[in-house]
Amino acid sequence: MKRIRLPSSNPVVTNDVVPPLPLSRRQLLAGAGAIALLRSMPAWAGDAPDALFSFKAVPLSEQADTVVVPSGYRWRVMAAWGDRLDGSGAGMPGDASHSATQQAALFGMHHDGCALFTEPGTPDRGLWVTNHEYLDDGLLHRDGAASWSAEKVAKAQAAVGVSVCHVKTRAEGGWQVAPGPLARRITATTPCSVSGPGAGHALLKTAADPAGQRVLGTFANCAMGVTPWGTYLTCEENFDRYFFKGEKPNREEARIGLDDKALFRWHDHDPRFDAGQHPNEFNRFGWVVEIDPHQADVAPVKRTALGRFKHEGATVTLARDGRVVVYSGDDQRGEYVYKFVSRDRYDPRLKVARSHWGRLLDEGTLFVARLADDGSGEWLPLVWGENRLTPENGFADQATVLIHARSAADTAGATPMDRPEWIAVHPVNGEVYVALTNNSERGKKMAINAANRRPENAMGHLLRIRENAGDAGATRFGWDVFAEAGDPMAERAEHRGDLKGDWFGSPDGLWFDPRGILWTQTDVASDKLGKGPYARMTNNMMFACDPRNGVFRRFLIGPKGCEITGIAISPDLRTLFINIQHPGESPTERLDPAKPMAVSSWPDPAFGRPRSASICIWREDGAEVGV
Repeated sequence: MKRIRLPSSNPVVTNDVVPPLPLSRRQLLAGAGAIALLRSMPAWAGDAPDALFSFKAVPLSEQADTVVVPSGYRWRVMAAWGDRLDGSGAGMPGDASHSATQQAALFGMHHDGCALFTEPGTPDRGLWVTNHEYLDDGLLHRDGAASWSAEKVAKAQAAVGVSVCHVKTRAEGGWQVAPGPLARRITATTPCSVSGPGAGHALLKTAADPAGQRVLGTFANCAMGVTPWGTYLTCEENFDRYFFKGEKPNREEARIGLDDKALFRWHDHDPRFDAGQHPNEFNRFGWVVEIDPHQADVAPVKRTALGRFKHEGATVTLARDGRVVVYSGDDQRGEYVYKFVSRDRYDPRLKVARSHWGRLLDEGTLFVARLADDGSGEWLPLVWGENRLTPENGFADQATVLIHARSAADTAGATPMDRPEWIAVHPVNGEVYVALTNNSERGKKMAINAANRRPENAMGHLLRIRENAGDAGATRFGWDVFAEAGDPMAERAEHRGDLKGDWFGSPDGLWFDPRGILWTQTDVASDKLGKGPYARMTNNMMFACDPRNGVFRRFLIGPKGCEITGIAISPDLRTLFINIQHPGESPTERLDPAKPMAVSSWPDPAFGRPRSASICIWREDGAEVGV
């Protein structure tokens, strides 16, 4: 086993007062190394807008069990669950009889957020990083969840987390995985360091880690973010499913969702997941975790200043004065939209190590959004001693505020939203778009408000935030509902929406490419596809939108039972990357291990079971993708 080197807990970060830097979003993207090209868009200056895309929409129909893209486009699988990290093909057999040790060296299950990192001068190769959100025991084990053993739990823990691999272009089009020294898996047992206000706090200390600064593993990795200094932020979302507590949970445990119905029986063979025995282990998950793809010997870092909740993503931009801003949604019904603003400033002119800039994520303020009915809003600081965050209300210090961020947001008076998921920031004008997937409890257990105005919101909507003076560091903003999803032919009015162009429901993935195209991906639950308000939508899809006119166009339809998620683009804008998650998902919690291809056999029927995968998409004529 390679020795993991934990970074120093005290790297130097300047807090000197410096003049505001002329930092553009071009610099942000170039610094990230993932998307290096920002093209000028004169239409934003008031000219009549030219169309951002001209591809012909994929027609809406019940599709075959495959990926469907517009005429003139091609796609291929780049990296699927069970493939070797060096690109030499599948490393697991089709019956999933491989061991935990073998799984730890292969791509994990259920790909989600992702990013491509390239370096100046080498746009044809780079590092591909992708999250593995969760497990399906019916696919992972030959007998599914019929029995449990230490080996099966170890195999499950090796199938989640993050994969890092080398990739390069192909002469035939698209990209492929390649051998390289930085390829590695980060799993539920990988040592991670802890930084920020929570590091060393009593609520994070355990018998195995009395210092409270070294956590084993990251999992439930959903969406992500990329920093200006070229690191990857992976987000721990539904981590509560992995823990068990036999007795009644306390208030804070219940607020996150801890109970005695653990979906994954890890606690049967790994006692740290029994919250009755080890209560603080539960507090060590639900964080944003920073990974440096370029340094395999540096441990991932859990950045506690960004708060603990079910992070859907961590979208990074810069305030006008160079402070780092991270937007996050908490993906559950009635939860909140957050942003973190660093105390210190990012200065790309300083040639320092990436770990130097990582400390910007340890000092700053976490805010939560309150949206007024008149279209105004404010960011409420979750700061100990302010907004009733006092010992009398259960908050002993700033670390407690961050560890129990949901309760802090409740106390401060944030606005409950309809499942805040991905958040996208426009690369030119700085507008912030929030995907609100759906909320069947709206108007029943949760009151209707102006920002979430449809009862039993089955279709979801997109919210737009305009920060005051266009500054991501502002504490006030304006907002509006950019689009209400829905089928215009639906029987019930509240299911029709107001979309322009092609229709959809349950928006989830949301991302701007450097040209200003807003890509929207859907996540309709498998038991809802083809039924009720989704009667005409049998598969999940991806759309391009021109935010200047609000027109959506259907770009892709996925295989049966899948979710479309994760997205990135090559520096030359000629290849688009997305993830196909859980093809063949059953309406029940797990697939029947005796019939793994009952719903889907994608991407290879001959293999024996469906597999999540990263795919690449390109135009046959070699031109920019998506236009």
